[in-house]
Amino acid sequence: MSLFRKKTLSSLLAQAADSEKSLKRTLGPGNLIALGIGAIIGAGLFVRTAAAAGGHAGAAVTISFIVAAVGCAFAGLCYAEFASMIPIAGSAYTYAYATMGELVAWIIGWALVLEYALGAATVSIAWSEFLNKLFDGQIPYAWCHSPFEKFKDLQTGVMHYGILNVPALFILLVLSLLLIKGTEESAIVNSIIVIIKVSIVLLFIVLGWQYINPVNHHPYMIPADAKPALLPNGNEYTYTNFFRHGWGGVLRGAAIVFFAFIGFDAVSTAAQEAKNPKKDMPVGILGSLIICTLLYVLFSWVLTGVAPYTDFVRAGKEASVAYAIETYMTNYHWLAKWVTVGILAGFSSVILVMLLGQSRVFYSMSNDGLLPKVFSVLHPKFRTPYKSNILLFVFVGAIATLLPGDITGDLTSIGTLLAFALVCVGIIIMRKADPDHPRPFRTPLVPLVPILGAVLCLAMIVSLDNTTILVALAWMVIGLMIYFSYSQKHSKLKA
Repeated sequence: MSLFRKKTLSSLLAQAADSEKSLKRTLGPGNLIALGIGAIIGAGLFVRTAAAAGGHAGAAVTISFIVAAVGCAFAGLCYAEFASMIPIAGSAYTYAYATMGELVAWIIGWALVLEYALGAATVSIAWSEFLNKLFDGQIPYAWCHSPFEKFKDLQTGVMHYGILNVPALFILLVLSLLLIKGTEESAIVNSIIVIIKVSIVLLFIVLGWQYINPVNHHPYMIPADAKPALLPNGNEYTYTNFFRHGWGGVLRGAAIVFFAFIGFDAVSTAAQEAKNPKKDMPVGILGSLIICTLLYVLFSWVLTGVAPYTDFVRAGKEASVAYAIETYMTNYHWLAKWVTVGILAGFSSVILVMLLGQSRVFYSMSNDGLLPKVFSVLHPKFRTPYKSNILLFVFVGAIATLLPGDITGDLTSIGTLLAFALVCVGIIIMRKADPDHPRPFRTPLVPLVPILGAVLCLAMIVSLDNTTILVALAWMVIGLMIYFSYSQKHSKLKA
């Protein structure tokens, strides 16, 4: 049996046909754009902006966002072509099945667990932390941290131990139940959340604009002889390193904020639930990227204008936005609280879209026989993969409630970047293998755009620390063991 057997486009399109046994088509272009914004705008806007500006790019973090957006656009254009050609659930997994064969498709599907499931767990842990911050630390330490975490109160000398991260479990349960209820209802709630968090972002931009100090934007890039900044622990942070000033700093800043764009690919997992996928999927993918890029650039321009970039080093990246508001925007201290609300809203929509994406990838893999049938069983009334949602809640909830957030590290990103790179390669293969197939949307400048997209993503993977890469490889080994022991034997393409 060939490890690289492929699904034909005709079989994929037949699978996409609407019937009583398929997912319900309820999403329009507005819903898809909202899904993209919901997945993209999270903590990245509030945390990574300050981290990139304070440590590397200075006010030129706006350029970093543009560079990162161009990199994401390469992958986004490739996703848009595939989504218009193959409008079914599964995203990069499905595209790989049609271009590179079953084994590569399995590898991508398994890697996407790192992006979607692990990503949802990681963000739910952060959601718990910011909820406690909103309530001024009123949630007992034991019930908002994992059993592997502890904290010593220096004032009282008391050691606090974590037991279970209840808020993380709570938000996962609420959003899982919403997804079971229906994609349309989930999209409506997501749209409401998107409106809330985008409104808060726009509010900061509008109110903060009048507090921009032109001095903070000059020099625009951090000079090589910039004075050291003070870290929260009192140590000095110097800018002499090539990647901490000038264009080197801008490029490193782009690598940092690149991950603030991750999530647009989740739009493609909902292709089988789009009313007119051939037209609306490219609009959803590229539209959400364009809107988020514009918001990111405006937000970073205002933030670095309100406060000098060195302040973001001293305040700590998580608190930088609130710090800038409380320190420099007099009479607007209340906005700092609303920024925390915006972060919580951002986290919520990210978790929602990640859980949606993971269940749809598993739905497609199950339909192909690579996973047990339980993952593709649809609710008789809601026509959602409710059993998959329940199992994912148990899996993701266990990770979120029992493990600390720092253990997950960059694993979420490595799965995303691998999927991005292989989708870019898939476009080149499909153009040669089936050049005459109708393409409602065509990626421009092929093969240049896909090559640039793949190279950029692979470079990002290589730049990750060795521990992350080794853990990801171990995860892949587990996935291959499952493939050869179960999936290969149960594949519907088995000869």
